[in-house]
Amino acid sequence: MKIINTQKELEELMENNNIFINDDLEIRCDICINANIKAWNIKAQNIKARNIKSWDIKAWNINAENINAEDINAGDIKAGNINARNINSWDIKAENISYYAICSAYKSIACKSIIGGRSNSKHFVLDGTITENIK
Repeated sequence: MKIINTQKELEELMENNNIFINDDLEIRCDICINANIKAWNIKAQNIKARNIKSWDIKAWNINAENINAEDINAGDIKAGNINARNINSWDIKAENISYYAICSAYKSIACKSIIGGRSNSKHFVLDGTITENIK
């Protein structure tokens, strides 16, 4: 697991506003401020990792095995499993999606399963479709 404890360690991972790692990623630094990343937030054009643990993820593309986060705001998400409080994306492709209150996409959601944690949780697509039970 790659653990980030300081702003310097975080900056060493950045390359043209991208973070590319081939391991789990955990950001622990209290104040990590630069153009793309803030405390407990991941903001980058592209994130590639096996597992991501963060409070907030804001990115254009996310490619990961598993994502555990409070909120995810992304252009495209491609993941094995997503577990988050809220998800807002352009396009989501994942094995299993678990969220607390809201999961929304503009274009499409394709997954094996999608489930909300609240009795009145909602998942929806504005301009496309939700396709469940994909293989």
